[in-house]
Amino acid sequence: MGNRIVSFIFFANYFVGLLAVALSVETAVQLGLPFNSVGYYLLLFAATVFYYTFAYSVPETQQVSANPRTEWYRTHASFIRRSQAVLLVFCVGMSAWFLVKYFSKILTLPVYYWLLLAGVTLAAVLYYGLLPQSFIKLNLRRTGWFKAFVIGFVWAGCVNLFPITMLKLEKNIVIQEPLIVLWLFIKNWMFCTVNAIMFDIKDYDDDANIELKTFAVRFGLRSTIFYVLIPLMLVGIVSFLVFASYRHFSLVARFFNMIPFLGMLLVAFSLQKPRKILYYLIVIDGLLLLKAVCGMAGSYFGGHF
Repeated sequence: MGNRIVSFIFFANYFVGLLAVALSVETAVQLGLPFNSVGYYLLLFAATVFYYTFAYSVPETQQVSANPRTEWYRTHASFIRRSQAVLLVFCVGMSAWFLVKYFSKILTLPVYYWLLLAGVTLAAVLYYGLLPQSFIKLNLRRTGWFKAFVIGFVWAGCVNLFPITMLKLEKNIVIQEPLIVLWLFIKNWMFCTVNAIMFDIKDYDDDANIELKTFAVRFGLRSTIFYVLIPLMLVGIVSFLVFASYRHFSLVARFFNMIPFLGMLLVAFSLQKPRKILYYLIVIDGLLLLKAVCGMAGSYFGGHF
């Protein structure tokens, strides 16, 4: 029973939806902003679950798979189909409600808001190649090493830029230090990118078979860990320490904000031997939840960005 519940939460991407909300709340706390409306967080959760589930939906007639997640989707195809329909209706309905309610404010958004949000949305759409192929034949998910940066970019946009834009619409809040927001966006972009590279290690065999040149396929597992993941994390740690010194973070705040980086280092070393799919979904994705919790705790102890 316990395994079925765990599989349901993680395979059906409800945990990923929770992560999107948690990281958005972290953004508000770190910037000292009020929270978004409950309706917005529900929309973000539903849209995230729908988006991630889209890639794994399979017909009930598909053959039995050795991949536990693919097999779970095959045996639950009917539920997934109904769930996706409900999520889609909810997302369309909530989006329409927000559009009508804030229509006049949306039209007056500065141009740079439109450019940033359009860039994130376009990257999310092109990641799955959702545009008609007659219009553009591009699937960023098949671009090898570049895809991890696309995933990180979309995540940072959804948990940093989208909540801030909604606060401007909902409560007319304007950020006084846009450079701080930019730094926070880049920080989350790089953190989520490293997280995505770790996930590529899970797909090493499949990606190698189709000649998809991810970091793991291009450099090998061990080299990816020691010459890509660890250097990127060390750069992130140094960048944070410099920033924390500039913003006069307390020692306790620095400690809490360092925990996710240290956790990521430990997990990177653990990937030197094969891991089951749930390890990636629970532990590696769990690093994002750890980041959100530690980020909020660090802000509470004097680490506002």
